[in-house]
Amino acid sequence: MSMQTYGPIRPVVLAALLCASTWAHAQSIKIGLPVPLSGPYGAEAQDQVRNAELAVKQFNDAGGLNGQKAELLVRDDRLNPAEAATRALELIEKDGVNFIVGGLSAATQLSINNVTRQRKKLYISISQSDAINEASDASPYTFHEALNPHMTTQAVGKYVFKPGMKVAFLTADYAYGHEMTRGFTEVAKQVGAQVVGEVKHPLGATDYSAFLPRLKALNPDVLVFNNFGADNRISIKQAADFGMKRNIKFVTPILTYTARVSGGPNTYQDVIGGTQYYWAIQDQTASAKAFNAAFQADNKGRFPSDYGAMAYSAVQSLLLAVKEAGSTDTDKVAAALRTLKYDTYKGPQYYRGCDQQSVQSVLVIQSVGKDSAHPDEVFKVLHTEPPSEQILRSCQALGFK
Repeated sequence: MSMQTYGPIRPVVLAALLCASTWAHAQSIKIGLPVPLSGPYGAEAQDQVRNAELAVKQFNDAGGLNGQKAELLVRDDRLNPAEAATRALELIEKDGVNFIVGGLSAATQLSINNVTRQRKKLYISISQSDAINEASDASPYTFHEALNPHMTTQAVGKYVFKPGMKVAFLTADYAYGHEMTRGFTEVAKQVGAQVVGEVKHPLGATDYSAFLPRLKALNPDVLVFNNFGADNRISIKQAADFGMKRNIKFVTPILTYTARVSGGPNTYQDVIGGTQYYWAIQDQTASAKAFNAAFQADNKGRFPSDYGAMAYSAVQSLLLAVKEAGSTDTDKVAAALRTLKYDTYKGPQYYRGCDQQSVQSVLVIQSVGKDSAHPDEVFKVLHTEPPSEQILRSCQALGFK
């Protein structure tokens, strides 16, 4: 039986094969980033974009995934749950993203998660929420890089509240505010403090004059501002102008770098809050020092903010998992994330098994005045709660069996 010989591959066929091979190799790893670039959280969102861009740049500069580079697709969700769902759907179905990171509101991240889990897309949330950890919102593809309100209120509340202390709340009337109030109320019961009342305000309020007299009449020892972004800055300033800071301790669950810089030292003087990151921990934490230096090199010497750093860590941990998996396959990357032990910017972290919540440290900080040795030294760290599952709600309490 004679062997059949074939002629040379025709140039047009060879060109097509080479083109297909090049396209497959060059196709980028697409990461969608829906955040509220417009609205009261705009400053925090813009810093999240800068930090996510840094994580992508570092991955690409290191060669990507065997030469396959990452690409960031940023979308404005306008701090609106319906808009966030629409942008997430477009990123998946129109833009063909491999993964989604984002959401800077408890409400928007839940709507994004609803879209991603139905379509089996891996999503890492970067805003505080208790609900996203619960079994009803869980999926194998849902990860939560941010602190959650339970963690935050456990750390801050136990540092501030004392037996017999009277506590009042000014609460933004949506999921973030409600979850913070619930967490602080639980801590008050644990330590023997007394909750004397709560006043709710709409998201994006600019005038708090109708709310402050009601709070002052409660005669609290501590007033907790359970709001965020511009709402936080404006309400704290107006409460101080109303004379309430003279005999009431001001506390907020999340004391952000962007709000403090924007509001200034007088507005935030002596306010206590929580955070997952503050640049000055670089003196004790090598990963923070390296992260700060890289961000400053790309951002004219500016330090990264707390919420911005969260976006960096989420994208970094995602891309570490991509490298570990050696693939962009959703299930393989999710499996790699579940076993990942990472230190991207602040010390050791890992995702807990049942709810895929990042276990990490919580800082209790206090705003300082104009007399700091460094112009960006706007906080002092009062306490560091080390990474521990003890400050998380139990898996059983979240509805996992």
